[in-house]
Amino acid sequence: MSNPATAMRQILVVEDDAKIAQLLLDYLRNDGFAATAIDDGHLALLHIKKSPPAAIVLDLMLPSMDGIAVCRAVRQFSDVPILMLTARIDEVDRLVGLETGADDYVCKPFSPREVVARIRALVRRADGALRVAPTAWTIDDAGLRIAWRGTWLTLTAVEYRILRALLSHPGRVYSRAQLLASLGAGMRDVSDRAIDSHVKNIRRKLDAVEPGCPCITAVYGAGYRFDAPT
Repeated sequence: MSNPATAMRQILVVEDDAKIAQLLLDYLRNDGFAATAIDDGHLALLHIKKSPPAAIVLDLMLPSMDGIAVCRAVRQFSDVPILMLTARIDEVDRLVGLETGADDYVCKPFSPREVVARIRALVRRADGALRVAPTAWTIDDAGLRIAWRGTWLTLTAVEYRILRALLSHPGRVYSRAQLLASLGAGMRDVSDRAIDSHVKNIRRKLDAVEPGCPCITAVYGAGYRFDAPT
């Protein structure tokens, strides 16, 4: 049965295995999405630029241009949610996918129902971020400060840069290495594990303004994700 909340949202499946692509199309369409499949990375990139989809299911191994290269290229011009499909099960490959801008990943063999559920969640989260971001927080780059629900947070310079990075792309997972990179060359003495302490402090300061605020989520084995509040 189709889902009214997903009706006519266009999902692009980039997968060179025709059987897998058709399976995903069938399940996505059954859930109410308008889904299209492309089996080539270069062609997919052109399609995304011409007709931006609501989300992308992107296979890691593709002819001519692999999924990581496609993901990197897409992130140069779009924040569209990307779910990576991979047959590689070691953690390094998973992190590489996330660090190039993928929002989530599923390992093959997978349940098509799980893929649809994850795509639905990514689309819903992206929609929610667009609706609430202007009123939930304010970023003052000149003053190096961030307001939450109208209250300026008492952030250190490191905390400001970490939160600024997370807020820039709600729903995207940032590794500790990416958050370290967001600090700039002058703060590279901060260790990747120290990122955890800074995130803990940021959560505490958000909680002081909005008790129970669950916006920053730890993603096991990957890093941190900011989810826009509802």
